[in-house]
Amino acid sequence: MHYPVLSPEQRVAYERDGFVMVRGLFDPEEAKLLQQAMETDPQVRGHLYNRKDAQGLATKMVLWNHPGDSVYGLAARSHRIVDTMEDLLGGEVYHYHSKLTAKEPFEGGAWVWHQDYGYWYNNGCLFPLMASVMVALDKCTKENGCLQVVRGSHLLGRIDHGVVQGSQVGAEPARVEQILKQMEVVYAEMEPGDGLFFHCNTLHRSDQNRSPNRRWTVLFCYNAARNNPYREHHHPFYTPIDKVSDSAIKEAGLKFGSGGEEGFLQNFVNPPELKKTMQV
Repeated sequence: MHYPVLSPEQRVAYERDGFVMVRGLFDPEEAKLLQQAMETDPQVRGHLYNRKDAQGLATKMVLWNHPGDSVYGLAARSHRIVDTMEDLLGGEVYHYHSKLTAKEPFEGGAWVWHQDYGYWYNNGCLFPLMASVMVALDKCTKENGCLQVVRGSHLLGRIDHGVVQGSQVGAEPARVEQILKQMEVVYAEMEPGDGLFFHCNTLHRSDQNRSPNRRWTVLFCYNAARNNPYREHHHPFYTPIDKVSDSAIKEAGLKFGSGGEEGFLQNFVNPPELKKTMQV
């Protein structure tokens, strides 16, 4: 029998705040395997692309649609993640996509305030029955551009999104300005292996990495099976997850992706509806 990793108190915090931190979601050995896979897997290295901020600083990214038998695929299929997501979203979920976000020392770019559902709504997902978990591969601090989340912002509902800076898509700046006057911003500082579960309508952003310390994270994103998109786009329709034991990561060791089953994307794709420019 498997259970969600969240305690009753953490479950209440997620509903209230729109996010919850789980320290040591992956132990040091597992976190090291995930880190090494991101650093050395040929499929990951071969699909890196840059997303630049308004100042031209870039976050390196890789995005894939399906979790296979690699160390990162097994992590995304593990009971500790999938069972928790099914608890948070109230039923069966499927893997929507995963991604690496890599901010290098002194040059890692910033991200503007946005909601993930600000994108995913335009992909044909009718309900905000979606969530992500960010897993730290490095120590994430204010100095190297850790994630920032607005407490309780998931209760605002979906905010209009458009192109804000460069190619980045963000939430309507005038509305965000008013939100930040009333709501608390939390810096999600993390140690390797920590996981931050957050709702798809939770506002979040991150600063540039102006420190000498790298900031790499991997995100696993999920959609409710009953929220299957009504139109085709660059992320998958409902695809059942073959869950694996929490021990599968260590048992597999440093196992790479095949390149075929994961469905790596060549670049990031904004939904066509998000081409309008928002005035800052």
